[in-house]
Order: sequence, then C-alpha cells, then structure tokens
Amino acid sequence: MSFPVRSAQRGLIAAVAALILLSSGATPATASPETIKRSLTNIMFGPLDMIFSPIVGTRSVYNNLRDIDDTMGVRIFYTIPGVAWNIAFNAGGGVVRLFTGLVEFVPGLILIPFEADMDPIFAPPERADALIDEEYDLMSVKIGINYLD
Repeated sequence: MSFPVRSAQRGLIAAVAALILLSSGATPATASPETIKRSLTNIMFGPLDMIFSPIVGTRSVYNNLRDIDDTMGVRIFYTIPGVAWNIAFNAGGGVVRLFTGLVEFVPGLILIPFEADMDPIFAPPERADALIDEEYDLMSVKIGINYLD
C-alpha cells in the first residue's frame, strides 16, 4: 500500500476509536460531540437524500398543487417541469449535505475535548421537513429532506 492510503487508514482508525471512547462515556464532562454527530449524520444520510429525491420532489409538487389555488392550465403545465426541478434540487441538496458532513468531520474531531461546537455549514438538515424524522440519544435521523421548504 502507498503512504497516503496507510495514512487514511490510520486516520479512520483514530476517528473510530475517538467515537467509541466518546460513546462509552470516557470523555470529560465538558466535551461536546455535537459537531461530529452532525458531520456523521450528514455523511450517512446525504446519499439517502439523493436516493429519496424523486419521492420528496413529487410529494412536494403534489402538496403545492393541492394547497395553492391555481388555474387548471397552471396545474397541468407546472406538474412535469415542477417535478423535474424539485427532484434535481433535492438531489443536489443531498450532495451538498454529504460534502458539508465531510468538511465538518475534522473540526468535529478537534472540538470533541473542548466546550465548543461549530455552527452548521448547511442548515436545512437541521430545520427542514423530512420523510423520516426521528430523534435518538446518539443522533437525529432525518432522511428524505425537502430542501425547498
């Protein structure tokens, strides 16, 4: 194996070890893992947002057509381009979510022992509506986010 691959493996092992120690309670009482939790959540669920974008985009157009009082012509001609736009936009949101998770990962590891957290680089996963939205002690699970909300 080449040097960069071994370095990447060592870094990944160190990150996993830090997360295991963090979840086992072996960290100081002032440690705050929020940034690393958000980073890992975005890395894991960003690709799922891309997969679910056809469902989320179509559902959004359906809800808009049902809730907004437009003429029949607008309802007919808006549907196909609206669905295509929403699917593409939500898939792009999943890509951005994945990349912001990768960007926040290293700062999240560095901030674990300190009383500091980063503000989210990409806020929609924190506040937008999602198909699956569950809160657990270890992380929040938001999958199928509607980035157009």
